[in-house]
Amino acid sequence: MEPTSSGPQKVALIAGASGLVGSQLLPLLLNSGRYAKVISVGRRPLPLLHPLLVQRTVSFDDLEAHRLSLIADDVYCCLGTTMRQAGSKEAFYKVDFLYVVKLAALTAANFAAQLMVVSAMGADEGSTFYYNRVKGEMEAAVRQAPFRAIHIFRPSLLLGQRPEKRLGEQIGTVLLRVLGPLLVGPLRRYRGISAQAVAQAMLNAAYQDGGGVRVYQSDEIAAGISPQA
Repeated sequence: MEPTSSGPQKVALIAGASGLVGSQLLPLLLNSGRYAKVISVGRRPLPLLHPLLVQRTVSFDDLEAHRLSLIADDVYCCLGTTMRQAGSKEAFYKVDFLYVVKLAALTAANFAAQLMVVSAMGADEGSTFYYNRVKGEMEAAVRQAPFRAIHIFRPSLLLGQRPEKRLGEQIGTVLLRVLGPLLVGPLRRYRGISAQAVAQAMLNAAYQDGGGVRVYQSDEIAAGISPQA
């Protein structure tokens, strides 16, 4: 059963609703009872109609021009790509760092209270691995935005149906399904995790309505996050 709001209904904003986590999160937001309106920000319209859903088609390269459309209480950022999809380090950096940080800065300036953002396991701005370093730099940057609360999620390999096929991730998924039960103790965080579990954890974290910065590792996300502080 979904938590119910005891306070006034709020507005949610989600970026990346067409992706693996975002597509799981959007219906949770719409059906949560917490929000009077859910704003979806993306490059293309979603094939979805809902009385609470407001779609904003935007260019993330020119996000400042849409600032007045980015007013919400809770911001959910599910933006992200891969090096292969992006085609270059520069294009990857644009999506996974610049777009995320820009969204955080603009929504915080519009007095949003909370940010829930998907990062990745191993995020570290000092990492020698480019992917992990960019994720770490993104985390460090969004921490500077003046939200009341910032929730950072670091999932392991995400499991779920993607619109596009990624051979490397398909192989990894099969291996993790086989080896998952063997990953116990400190290795538990390396188990694959469903996109649905990440989405539910993001919504539950918003219900805490607390303050400060909180980082959730993959095993913690999989174990479930209480909607209460």
